[in-house]
Amino acid sequence: MKKLIVLACAAATLSLASGNAHADSIKGRVGVTGKIGFLVPSDGDIGPYKNKTDVGFIGGGGIIYGIDDHFAAEIDVTRSEFDSDFAAFGVTNVTLGAQYRFALSQPKLVPYVGAGLDILISDADHGLSVNTMVGAHASAGIDYFIMKQLALTAEAKLVVAPDTDIKGLTGKVGNFDPTAVSTTFGVRFFFN
Repeated sequence: MKKLIVLACAAATLSLASGNAHADSIKGRVGVTGKIGFLVPSDGDIGPYKNKTDVGFIGGGGIIYGIDDHFAAEIDVTRSEFDSDFAAFGVTNVTLGAQYRFALSQPKLVPYVGAGLDILISDADHGLSVNTMVGAHASAGIDYFIMKQLALTAEAKLVVAPDTDIKGLTGKVGNFDPTAVSTTFGVRFFFN
């Protein structure tokens, strides 16, 4: 049994490595992305007190479409959760964005920069609620193509949005700052 598992792993590795691993262009190609990582949220306040936040986790996925050799459109949905001094918060980020992808002499590596619009749906525990907010993002990342259909990806992203209200049973109790920096790692799979 052990030899069979080792043989299966070796065959899978060989098939991944032997594929045509250049990216060429994603023009007209559709792909899906899955990613996980870390989020560094901004601090807010509850009443007269500063509400310090902890580093949290972020995960999600999306769809990417290659418009031409350099431009791509993407839709992502991520969920992040993090603790603070007074409550735990969660943010679901629906992102509509675009990428500019650079062509390098090394065809397996494709760096990119991106920007777009973010809809931030936030929530909190302890009977608190947070308003939904619209923001914007800027990102930079790199795809490393293992094969033509499969790439590993890493991305750093800054989301900026204005403060929104934290509400309790008696009304507004503080301000939530949805601005955050995240770093994610994942996989992209292209269907065509």
